[in-house]
Amino acid sequence: MSGAGRTPGRPPQDTPALPEEAAPLDPATAPVPRYGTGSLADLLPTLAAGLGVPGMTAALPLEPADRVCVFLVDGMGWEALRAHPGEAPFLTSLLATSAGGAGAPITSGFPSTTATSLASVGTGRVPGEHGLPGYTALDPATGKLMNQLRWHPWTDPHVWQPYPTVFQSADAAGIATCQVTAPHFEHTPLTKIALSGGTFLGRLAAEDRMDLAAERLAAGDRSLVYTYYAELDGNGHRYGMDSDAWRGQLRHVDGLARRLAEQLPPRSALYITADHGMVDIPGHPGARIDFDEDWELSAGVAELGGEGRMRHVYAVPGAAGDVHAVWRQVLADQAWVATREEAVALGWFGPGVEPRVRGRIGDVVAAMRDDVAIVATRREPNESALIGMHGSATPAEQLVPLLEVRT
Repeated sequence: MSGAGRTPGRPPQDTPALPEEAAPLDPATAPVPRYGTGSLADLLPTLAAGLGVPGMTAALPLEPADRVCVFLVDGMGWEALRAHPGEAPFLTSLLATSAGGAGAPITSGFPSTTATSLASVGTGRVPGEHGLPGYTALDPATGKLMNQLRWHPWTDPHVWQPYPTVFQSADAAGIATCQVTAPHFEHTPLTKIALSGGTFLGRLAAEDRMDLAAERLAAGDRSLVYTYYAELDGNGHRYGMDSDAWRGQLRHVDGLARRLAEQLPPRSALYITADHGMVDIPGHPGARIDFDEDWELSAGVAELGGEGRMRHVYAVPGAAGDVHAVWRQVLADQAWVATREEAVALGWFGPGVEPRVRGRIGDVVAAMRDDVAIVATRREPNESALIGMHGSATPAEQLVPLLEVRT
């Protein structure tokens, strides 16, 4: 099972021996989200504390406002936004005074993926508490992988994530609370356990969502409104961030943000943020390591979870140590590879991981540093074909904006 002298993803006989093996990355050098001081999990509790919701703590340096709106743009990373000022002039004008402090971003949690991040936003809790530690994760009760975005196979949502949302707490405290997003999200399990509380209003057109969000802000003396846009992320996945399609979507997002900002009622604060960033993965085999064709990486593995940029690796009984050693050696200086115990101790999933969540984390956790991905072309054909990917701990994926407009 040794990975010595080979290029990851290719059989040993296809590649000449390397003169020296690259030293494996130390997982302690991986960037850790700023849980408790500057992460997505800190946003809604800070805003709710400013609205006077009992039990909420302000961890971010944000001035209270009577009416607060969060506009979350799926996939709009801090680094990508800064790199495209021409496509996003309005958003770029807000960067220097971003609400993260002195123009600084905040972080997503780990992994930097939608299901994990939206659960952190809505509950105000870190992944080790809310229990959605990735795109797919093992359900220890069944021994099967569960897709936490599509919620398949079915698992009781309130058993999987038992905590109330910040929206529910705000609604109970008398805050006019509302989510304005696409209609098809209303009854999804992820909405139920992360983004429910108060009133749900579905609108197909994004422009209508911006108008309605502003209207709902004005409807109460104290209000908390959330709205969401998904298409930037979708175009990044399909076409990459170098594409005209992605840049066109960023221009559209910029116009939506301006439209909402120009309609804010008095005593309002608008916060524009994202759930993660993204990186483009080249199409050549050296950048797309196919687990389904790699005899070394697949040896001893019972289930492969997560996604291309961040993998939960679940070993067959008794093989965890060997699997960790091989993954660390094969991926060498391309990825941070940790045991479950190391990842938990290093705080990747938060300051603490609850016992019910621990078994959902892989025996081995692999987070890509370089522009590579561990794909699985047979078991994950659609995901393996994506150009833009996310999930790891790199700044391009983990840093997200927190832009502020006040009236």
